[in-house]
Amino acid sequence: MTSRLRLLPLLALLTVTTCVRNPATGKRMLSLVSENDEIALGKQSAEEVRGSIGLIQEPKVQEYVARVGLPMAKASERPELPWTVQAVDDPVVNAFALPGGPVFVTRGLLTALNSEAELASVLGHEIAHITARHSVEQLSQAQLAQAGLLLGSVLSEDIARFGGLAAAGLQLLFLKYGRDDERQADELGFKYMLNDGYDVRAAANVFATLDRVGKAAGGGQGLPTWLSTHPDPGDRVKAAQARAAEVNVDVNQLKDGREEYLAMLQGMAYGDDPRQGFFRGNVFMHPGLRFQLTFPQGWKTANQPQQVAGVSPQEDAIVGLVPTGNIAPQEAMQRFLSQEGIQPVSAAPTGFPQGAAFFQAQTEQGAIAGVTAFVTQGGTTLQLLGYTSAQQLPAYEDAFRATFSSFGELTDASALAVQPARIELAKVPSPMTLQQFNEQNPSTIPVEELAIINGVQPGDTLPAGRTVKRVTGGVKSTP
Repeated sequence: MTSRLRLLPLLALLTVTTCVRNPATGKRMLSLVSENDEIALGKQSAEEVRGSIGLIQEPKVQEYVARVGLPMAKASERPELPWTVQAVDDPVVNAFALPGGPVFVTRGLLTALNSEAELASVLGHEIAHITARHSVEQLSQAQLAQAGLLLGSVLSEDIARFGGLAAAGLQLLFLKYGRDDERQADELGFKYMLNDGYDVRAAANVFATLDRVGKAAGGGQGLPTWLSTHPDPGDRVKAAQARAAEVNVDVNQLKDGREEYLAMLQGMAYGDDPRQGFFRGNVFMHPGLRFQLTFPQGWKTANQPQQVAGVSPQEDAIVGLVPTGNIAPQEAMQRFLSQEGIQPVSAAPTGFPQGAAFFQAQTEQGAIAGVTAFVTQGGTTLQLLGYTSAQQLPAYEDAFRATFSSFGELTDASALAVQPARIELAKVPSPMTLQQFNEQNPSTIPVEELAIINGVQPGDTLPAGRTVKRVTGGVKSTP
């Protein structure tokens, strides 16, 4: 009781000294982060994003997204921020904002949209998170929580689980906005795009498309889609339609920019880039580095920008590979085993690559044990890593050995020559359904997926002269 009473004056003082006026809403908000710190944190985080994900290396794309987003940002309540709007080379359908000005949209989201107005809707929403300082408020709450002044934490479960491994800047990507923040970002973003002359009806189209993307992905399990990182506060399609119906302007005179936008997409890579690795059954092939790796049958596999991994059917063991950069394997092993919490056990037995070693580590979930090896391929050192609970290691040792020993050079000519799928544009010669169009202009994706990225249904009639996206090339993973 006494300790609680002593905290009350401090809490009152913090409320007085750390509540500031929100620049976008005019309301009072909690802020333990100055604007200078906000900008510095955003710049640091943006560099980490560019380094870990990478930007699309096409000037026309970067110039386009900046031309759409920057005027809205600079006409917002915080024009003085060092705004940047960039496209990252990530096939996941996503967009996100960092404190102090950086806004990112993924290649996956770009290929799912169908007009400049739709892009403006997405960017306006992300700009709003920055102008309203939503991440700053959450970080401030987190600081209080860490000081023991608030119960619980506003950070996501992902950060609670991986906080010791992720960089501080990248943790910002996992901050979860609440319903009020999302509703506020929708409303502010709507205002920004309307002020810049964009057709506000496009906002409803975006939400409808992203809802279809999420459902087609099976609810987005394992995928940081825009709908999963931006919790839905209700029927956002209807809310966007209602806002559009209330504007006191002739919406038919507003900018849509469909043809200009689609022209920007011409030739853009679609989906995962197989040059960065793809699966044929349980065999992972990496044409860029010319290696292959066979995972245990029945394990769930995933190819991420920074790792490829397989998870056991019981989800109690992981085996995979991560790049470690331009470092000698012996030095990489020494660095790994010298980490705090890692305890080397013994050299790995016959059947594992030369220099492999067993290790143990203590985690919040208990003791784990595993095996690791470092190999060089294509001028890059790669870490093979398998681990499970300490008690389960004997049960998984053979599976780890088989995966490690399968690492080798990729020689399959068809795999080495594979190229990413790409967006191609075609005009509808006469009225027809998308299904009929696809029969005349086949895509390498299912017609249902083609319908989603074109914002139509497979049976919808497309008018003559309409520009339609199709997808050509690429590789299909086999079950």
